[in-house]
Amino acid sequence: MRYLQILLLFQTLLLSVLSISSEDEAKIGTFYNEDASTHTNNWAVLVSTSRFWFNYRHMANVLSMYRTVKRLGIPDSQIILMLADDVACNSRNAFPGAVFNNADRGIDLYGENVEVDYRGYEVTVENFIRLLTDRWGPEQPRSKRLLTDENSNIFIYMTGHGGDEFLKFQDAEEIGSHDLADAFEQMYEKKRYNEILFMIDTCQANTMYSKFYSPNILAVGSSELDESSYSHHSDVEIGVAVIDRFTYYNLDFLENVNKNSNKTLQNLFDTYTFENVHSHAGIRTDLFRRNVSNVLLTDFFGSVSKVVVDGVEDDLLSLINFSKR
Repeated sequence: MRYLQILLLFQTLLLSVLSISSEDEAKIGTFYNEDASTHTNNWAVLVSTSRFWFNYRHMANVLSMYRTVKRLGIPDSQIILMLADDVACNSRNAFPGAVFNNADRGIDLYGENVEVDYRGYEVTVENFIRLLTDRWGPEQPRSKRLLTDENSNIFIYMTGHGGDEFLKFQDAEEIGSHDLADAFEQMYEKKRYNEILFMIDTCQANTMYSKFYSPNILAVGSSELDESSYSHHSDVEIGVAVIDRFTYYNLDFLENVNKNSNKTLQNLFDTYTFENVHSHAGIRTDLFRRNVSNVLLTDFFGSVSKVVVDGVEDDLLSLINFSKR
């Protein structure tokens, strides 16, 4: 923000001294869009907090998000995947070694390129909090750490069973809304993020972000207090639901997005209708400094790929020379 303020001041002085035309002023202004992202790297933390066969859809949810962010450019080295991993090889799976999110079984989400960082009983509240805050001993490998900095945009997706201000971890423990809020505050104090997009698909999901108080966090949930989060459909041969409605419609939109897309978060949020989700999805923007109508989807779901070195200075100099003709 400080760098942006300096550039804006320089722009004002430049225009007043050189009397640049309105057309040239517009060209300069495009470089200082206050809604433009200032991040330099993207990370994703994807968590399924459930286990057991009947929670098949939760593993499909998180693997679907994993596939999407990889397709849009975030490398495995910057994705932390946490799941019980007890579905693909379950004895009840009619398609051993495979996980699907649609009854047509067009895409095997498990495949050969899935890198699970925390599996089975490693998926705990303690490990999740340690991951966010980077409170590890020297023995923790880099591949299992969230190595973010103050320039990182982080997409955090969670799915499982929850209630009023809590989310269950594998039917053994719970994380509360205060725990999550305090973890994000530690991240902010330690300069571990630029912006966070927090998305949660569970019953009464919106209550999980109600206690957030740290800046630059955008939060999205699938259901209000006292509302359930519903599955979308089942596969008769698999015998259980294969995906949740909220995640399904996120993916339905994201499948039509590529790395160079100009689609914004508002375009995605517009699909969160009651007709689609069957509950009241929530969006909390009061902690977020940018207008979601101008925030590109790829600021969180994709990866930073376009880098222009000294582009601002070069274009400013060309405008100055042009104004002197």
